[in-house]
Amino acid sequence: MQEPSVEPFNAQEFIRNLTHQPGVYRMYDVNGEVIYVGKAKDLKKRVSSYFRKQLDSVKTQALVSQINRIDVTVTNTEVEALILENSFIKSHLPRYNVLLRDDKSYPYIFISAHEHPRIAYHRGARREKGEYFGPFPNGGAVRESLRLVQKLFPVRQCDDSYYKARSRPCLQHQLQRCLAPCVGIADEQEYQEQVRLAKLFLKGRNSDVITTLVGKMENASMALEFEKAARYRDQITALRRIQEQNSVSGNQHELDAIALYRESGFTCVHLLTVRQNAVQGSRSYFPKVPQHSSDEEIMESFLVQYYLNQNHGERIPAEILVPSLKLATDELTTQLRSALGVNCKVIQPKRGERAQYLALAGKNAMNAVQSKLGLQSTMDTRLRALAKVLPDSKTIERMECFDISHTMGEATVASCVVFDSQGPRKADYRRYNITDITPGDDYAAMAQALEKRYKNAIEKENVPDLLLIDGGKGQLTQAETYFKDWPQPPILLGVAKGESRRPGLETLIFGYSRKTIQLPADHSGLHLIQFIRDEAHRFAITGHRQRRAKARKTSSLESIPAVGAKRRQNLLKYLGGLQQVKSASIEQLANVPGISRSLAETIYYALRDE
Repeated sequence: MQEPSVEPFNAQEFIRNLTHQPGVYRMYDVNGEVIYVGKAKDLKKRVSSYFRKQLDSVKTQALVSQINRIDVTVTNTEVEALILENSFIKSHLPRYNVLLRDDKSYPYIFISAHEHPRIAYHRGARREKGEYFGPFPNGGAVRESLRLVQKLFPVRQCDDSYYKARSRPCLQHQLQRCLAPCVGIADEQEYQEQVRLAKLFLKGRNSDVITTLVGKMENASMALEFEKAARYRDQITALRRIQEQNSVSGNQHELDAIALYRESGFTCVHLLTVRQNAVQGSRSYFPKVPQHSSDEEIMESFLVQYYLNQNHGERIPAEILVPSLKLATDELTTQLRSALGVNCKVIQPKRGERAQYLALAGKNAMNAVQSKLGLQSTMDTRLRALAKVLPDSKTIERMECFDISHTMGEATVASCVVFDSQGPRKADYRRYNITDITPGDDYAAMAQALEKRYKNAIEKENVPDLLLIDGGKGQLTQAETYFKDWPQPPILLGVAKGESRRPGLETLIFGYSRKTIQLPADHSGLHLIQFIRDEAHRFAITGHRQRRAKARKTSSLESIPAVGAKRRQNLLKYLGGLQQVKSASIEQLANVPGISRSLAETIYYALRDE
């Protein structure tokens, strides 16, 4: 049980820094007990709905009044969030999950003990003989699982009354979703085997199901029963696709996945706990890290301190997954085994299900750091620290940062990100496509970006107090030149990357005076500069990649005047493709329907002037 929080829960502060990604949220009371678990397609929107001024449900009001802390676990998809929600509900049994739903018992998937078992939705007392799988968080989850099972395993889902009254196969048999045992078409042994595989699937033993199906496919192929082999092949393909899409449940019985993420002075180690083939919990740790500590040193220290601490109350797992760092995993394994007296192993997975768990832990570590970076208290501290470094004493209310991104001069994009005392102002972010410059000329690109951004800035009264330029003296010179005639130009600050481009070694260059300083790696003002610079870099790269991808998907013919969609289609169809069009002679182009001699010449020379 965690220590009760001293400070009251600040819902607005928490929500402001929440991600819009899918995931699961857990609400805790003052005693550290989980009182509610929920899933969301958009965590920020869903959690925000609990803290509106007007709440219709009295029960929801009661829940909100008891919230002392909220934890979130980010997932890749909403389906993964649903599975993880179910896992958390079963492990924590939060009292408000039932009360705030519909006051009914949890639904299950039921497989009857009938001669020809059926798979069905079940809620209520378990009177009928058979196996029950669950509980599931809601009825929608059960119906979604039933649809999936029906696609994978041709077992009947109809009621017994419907089953007994059949005289000919129903539509489900024609769709190959049922073997039609009701009219004696199904092979008895095959039907029972499909029921057994469905049970294994519902227990999470997907690998066992695939192994069995592979054997059956090979046997059917050897017996020249190719239609049956094809059915098994389709089942295997569908199952493998499900395994690839799901990162929160699988066939790994017991392990911990530990990921590390560092940004702008924050270091997060995220621990993902997997037990009984599913994620049972996760937690972010923010260790105090000395300057210039390597990732390897941080990870080794965490492993030793966490697992040798007998107070953490967790059973040591058989496998401990860590990132691909330069770690002496064999030595760490030996040390942990000797110290703890258990048979555990430190592993660095490269692919497969284990790598998926580790990637999910990394995603949560990144989300935790970014939430920390956006906290108001952190912004205030960093802004005050930065203000002390700047030569001008005026209040810093608006900060902007530029960055340029391109691939060897191709598809150059400039980004401008905006921050204020509250953090990022994403509505004010802008990207600028840079054109008509020498490819790769970052100085010209910066000059053009400044012109596009600030040509009407004074009239609109959105001039920044501080302008950061990601780059050295050359990029800073472009900003100095642009603002030289302004009566009140912004403070200019160039951010030059240090040796080996490692964070913490940046050199700050003040505009006009060219004074340079290097702040300590743990300086709060430097952390703010790094945060803004990294955000500008991320925003620029994203825009560049989108523009580059669009350019590479666009046909060269689209830029030629008088060549519309119909003529492009004729050129590609009659000449056999874009490469053939590019290599065709003027005579060959002129022979294409709709292409005159003069237009053929235009196309010919246009394609060679690219």
